Amino acid sequence: MSKEFEIAREFEVDATPEEVFEAVTNASGAYLWPMDPPEPRVGGKAAFGSTVTAYDPPHRLTIRSEDVGFSVQSLNQLDYTIEAREEGRRAWVRYVHSGIFTDDWDNQYDGADKHTDFYLHTLREYLTHFAPRPVTFAQLEGPEAAKAADAFAAVGRALGLADDTEQGARVRARGPEGQVLDAVVDFRNPYFLGLRTESALIRFFGRNHWGAPVGISVHDFAPDADAKATETAWQTWLDGVYA
Repeated sequence: MSKEFEIAREFEVDATPEEVFEAVTNASGAYLWPMDPPEPRVGGKAAFGSTVTAYDPPHRLTIRSEDVGFSVQSLNQLDYTIEAREEGRRAWVRYVHSGIFTDDWDNQYDGADKHTDFYLHTLREYLTHFAPRPVTFAQLEGPEAAKAADAFAAVGRALGLADDTEQGARVRARGPEGQVLDAVVDFRNPYFLGLRTESALIRFFGRNHWGAPVGISVHDFAPDADAKATETAWQTWLDGVYA
């Protein structure tokens, strides 16, 4: 049965409204995944066949799609309201994701709701630590075994993190090919894990909780970053976790 949903969040960030607006329009690969930027006008085209329905830089952006491309969703809308704080040195952001799920409503909503917190946290990490550096993006997912109920716990262990390593801890994690990652655990809960190094945001997704494989995305801000090499290295690492 079709049913509407709405997921709303508010936060402040150490970035100007202009920097926030630039991130959500032109730098999606730095915190989400690469998408074509919206045309800068009401009625303009946006990613995945969506349409710009509000455009007032750097204060408002709304993008709406009635042809989402997923069998479980028939309407999708993203709305950003951005206001200046502290004479423009900081920004307040209200983000609202709404639409209609047509099937599997509870599972779809739970996944979208929890992913929202992680994606918006990654946006703040990018704005605070890396903007406006260009990004190289890579993403991948694990094998069938990465769908198991306890699959995500194995990721932390493979990185060398203790079960009680908390968000904010500085760690030396075990990455691909024996690489040691000097990192901050910038996000951690039972569903997601984020590592921030000097040059990258590495995100681990426990999508096994929603019936999909565990996944990884890497937002690499190093000038010599190679997306294919990064994907290959982390794919080998993740496959090894479940071998």
